[in-house]
Amino acid sequence: MWKKHPKALPFLFFSEMWERFGYYLMIGIFTLYLKDVKEGFAMTEAESADLYGTFIGLVFLTPFLGGLLADRYFGYRKSIIIGGIMMGIGYLLMGVHNLTALYIAMTLVIVGNGFFKPNISTLLGNVYTTPQHIHQKDEGYNIFYMGINVGAFICNFFGAALYIIYGWAYAFAAAGVGMFIGVIVFLAGTKHYAAYDIKKGVKEGDMSFTKITLLILLPSIIAGVIGWIAPVKLLGHPLVGSQSTDAFIFACVPVIYFYTSIYVSADKDEKRPIAALLAIFAVVILFWAVFKQNGSALTTWADRYTNREVSGVTEKVFNGVKLAQTVAYKKDSVAKYDEQFRLQKEDGKVVKEFNYPPYFKNVPDEKKPPEGNTVSLWATNLSQSINPGWVILLTPLIIAFFSWLRRKNREPSTATKIAFGLFISGLSALVMVGAVYASNNGTEKANMLWLIASYGVITIGELCLSPMGLSIVSKLSPVRITSLMMGGWFLSTSIGNKLSGVLATMWDGYDHKANFFWLNFILLMAAAGVCFAMLKWLNRIMKEKGVT
Repeated sequence: MWKKHPKALPFLFFSEMWERFGYYLMIGIFTLYLKDVKEGFAMTEAESADLYGTFIGLVFLTPFLGGLLADRYFGYRKSIIIGGIMMGIGYLLMGVHNLTALYIAMTLVIVGNGFFKPNISTLLGNVYTTPQHIHQKDEGYNIFYMGINVGAFICNFFGAALYIIYGWAYAFAAAGVGMFIGVIVFLAGTKHYAAYDIKKGVKEGDMSFTKITLLILLPSIIAGVIGWIAPVKLLGHPLVGSQSTDAFIFACVPVIYFYTSIYVSADKDEKRPIAALLAIFAVVILFWAVFKQNGSALTTWADRYTNREVSGVTEKVFNGVKLAQTVAYKKDSVAKYDEQFRLQKEDGKVVKEFNYPPYFKNVPDEKKPPEGNTVSLWATNLSQSINPGWVILLTPLIIAFFSWLRRKNREPSTATKIAFGLFISGLSALVMVGAVYASNNGTEKANMLWLIASYGVITIGELCLSPMGLSIVSKLSPVRITSLMMGGWFLSTSIGNKLSGVLATMWDGYDHKANFFWLNFILLMAAAGVCFAMLKWLNRIMKEKGVT
């Protein structure tokens, strides 16, 4: 796989693999930890989904700043190392069971990802600028993307075993160790990409960092504070779901203005490529809004509505490697559970309701085990490995398919791949509609094959879209702002991530869960329609740049 590619690729591949190992291990257990009534923070479904959406939204909002600082001041390698160390410390701190410590840890991860994520992707693109490798850029990003998913696949097995045996703190610690390994691997490969770590500097007419701080960052902070306070003070309730959502929306306005100003002030020959990128950034927001529900709504589906029982040899294996938990059944378990955990009372009044239902609540009576018997359930966070597992299996096939089309001079453009990625992703929502009907709207457990199939379909869409997004930014960006525009790609991811949290908070509001997935289908089909409508324009701009 490596032979025909730059020598830098394996080091960047494994650096990203270990970074994603840490990140996705943390994300795989994050909402489960927040909702844990005994050892977590006993949050409701809506509370955990809102915090999850805000967190992953901010994680992908900061890359615009990290890209800017790397482009103009720090360079890529220094930024990647700083970001990796911050994230590693953040994961370790999440193991401290204290709400203040949790928020500090989240902040470290948010800022650290801003330095790491856009710059390692940009550095990879720079490595493929030589004549002998430039034609392999899409393939290089596909291989790099597989590294992301190798880390995302294996991490959940470590996470499950560690939190089952030792508790949440050890699982978060493993995420931190994985991140530090990623930094070490990156340092080991320095000689292979040092020549491509070129600071672009500040072009005449560009805003200085001081101006950006005063005109963009400070207004974003002020706007976020206003968004948190003003709607509740003036209207008596948030504008969109929660105060954190309002704050996020308000804070994004100055950043969006900044990217608009890049287009307005660009040279004539830069305007069309920048316009094309901004259009793509806008349309893929809805992809991330649906895709990133893997850590919220789809985790809830796996936890509450999927048959997670294992038996026979599988049970012995899962119990042996501590990937399953044993649960005892009692006929009055629901009533006792409600009494002990669901309602917290003070002076006879309910002050908080814990949305944490028992596994047997929607198991038909004829399928329940005898009184007092136990069953083994595979750990919920293992469902987070389904998507990266599909990526690992399908990436070689996707690469081979597009290579075959390339040999026949029929390979679609990068923009066309993105449009088909949106369309195919929308079909995954239809699979989940089928899962809802098969489970009688969640009154019975659904077969896990529904979840596997849904992830399989959206993974095909993801492979046509996500690595191609990184590639098209590298192809169309003006050289002086490549990392900054990579930050714009992650800004669209950020907004989509937050929107995924907003959608997930609506889960309990749908009496018929199929309607939740129908909404996802409509959103993705609308995005695909807009992207297909722009294809001629996008492809024309790419031809003007001499890329496809």
